[in-house]
Amino acid sequence: MKGSSVIPSITDILKKISDDKALTIFNSIAVSDGHRDICLSEMNLSTKQYYSRLSGLMDAGLIRRHNGKYSLTLIGKIVYYAHLKIGKALSYYWKLKAIESIEMSSPGAGLSKEELTQLINALIDNHFIKDFLIKDFLIKDFLIKESLLYTLEDYQQCLNKIHLLIS
Repeated sequence: MKGSSVIPSITDILKKISDDKALTIFNSIAVSDGHRDICLSEMNLSTKQYYSRLSGLMDAGLIRRHNGKYSLTLIGKIVYYAHLKIGKALSYYWKLKAIESIEMSSPGAGLSKEELTQLINALIDNHFIKDFLIKDFLIKDFLIKESLLYTLEDYQQCLNKIHLLIS
């Protein structure tokens, strides 16, 4: 991909940051803003391994080199932001599992929207995750109520209603 105009795929990007050491380099570049040298001995990397991972990150379009300094590209900044959001979600893993377990424990009865919102508000203090969960449950509730979709026109109307709910 290097030097070409080929758009990297999601798989290309995820493969490049799935290696722990490449992800550490990626994160270091993100937080350093090009002003910090990465200590290879701390990462137990040879110079060749380090530059190989840098090259992979560049090939995936995540980083660039300008005047001898590495920085995130715009797509790299978006991927870094998503990576932070995933990390934050993982910090709520057990609370999310508890909410999921409570939701699944009574499939017929289920919790009301108010009870579910109250539960989410009690367990989750991160606004991004809280808003995502509440919107997700509202959409599921809406889809259950609108489950008798017979025509493409009905389906399109349902999508329009969902769009109105989440916007």
